[in-house]
Amino acid sequence: MSFDEHHYAVTVRWTGNRGDGTSTYRGYSRDHDIEIPGLPVLKGSADPTFHGDRTRYNPEQLLLTALSQCHMLSFLHVAVKHGVVVTAYEDSAEGLMRTNRDGSGQFESATLRPEVTVAAAVDPALLEQLHEEANKVCFIARSVNFPVLHEPSVRVREA
Repeated sequence: MSFDEHHYAVTVRWTGNRGDGTSTYRGYSRDHDIEIPGLPVLKGSADPTFHGDRTRYNPEQLLLTALSQCHMLSFLHVAVKHGVVVTAYEDSAEGLMRTNRDGSGQFESATLRPEVTVAAAVDPALLEQLHEEANKVCFIARSVNFPVLHEPSVRVREA
């Protein structure tokens, strides 16, 4: 049951018309702008494999970014609830997407590898529990239809 509703707005504007629109498959650019009121414009494109510009963000990267960001924010929240003081957090995430013969595709999994630095030694079982809790409350992980895996590591901050 939903408690509150939160609405989000984004404008995606295709900027890749080279003059003839989509008259041919290779005749247009996949470039686009992602606009969110009050924020800098993100320059987007397709993955280079799909004729995109490698200097721009692609949707697959942004999906993985959203999963990583959401897990981090959820983890920081549950850490506070459990009295664990996090002093640094860095994630090197990877996603696996497969394409099908018909040109479609889908993500099969995402693996997050958060490296968490804590102020004092913490029971490894508790940290594992915190990552599981964070995954359960992460809005994005709850919304995708593929597994979001975790391979966390922990460091204790040097005094």
